[in-house]
Amino acid sequence: MQMEGTTNNVETSMAEQNQEAIVKALYKALANDEMENVAKYLASDLEYWFHGPPTCQHMVRLLTGESSKATFKFEPRSVEVVGDCVIAEGWEGAPAYWVHVWTVNVKDGLITQFREYFNTWLTVKDLRPPRWEIRVRHERNTLWQSQPRDLARRSLPSLLLTI
Repeated sequence: MQMEGTTNNVETSMAEQNQEAIVKALYKALANDEMENVAKYLASDLEYWFHGPPTCQHMVRLLTGESSKATFKFEPRSVEVVGDCVIAEGWEGAPAYWVHVWTVNVKDGLITQFREYFNTWLTVKDLRPPRWEIRVRHERNTLWQSQPRDLARRSLPSLLLTI
């Protein structure tokens, strides 16, 4: 006999695994220049938001077809599910640090929203009031924050993303 709370946790875990798998498959398709496969993961009305130097909008150029070949290689160093989002982080030495925040619709498996932060530190916080269950992460409400070890001494603008 399985308790109801356990079933919900299993379902949540499976949904998170599916979200993460979709985002990882997208990066793999990008790395292999398989743009027809990339399109399979994106909603036709993908919402896009960018923060960083205008010349660094590498991902949107790929996703919109403005650039047919990757001029910048996105190789995530970490991919993590945080709430309804999948956060990927990568860096290539001092000149390039990026964070991508993807929203995946669990029902249809399509990415519906994409936020790109280039050369910007990002902190993700949950501003909802804490539930009865007390968790360590709710003490500070920080769910995720940038951790590029190569760039620890570099000064970059910082943004707060609330969910």
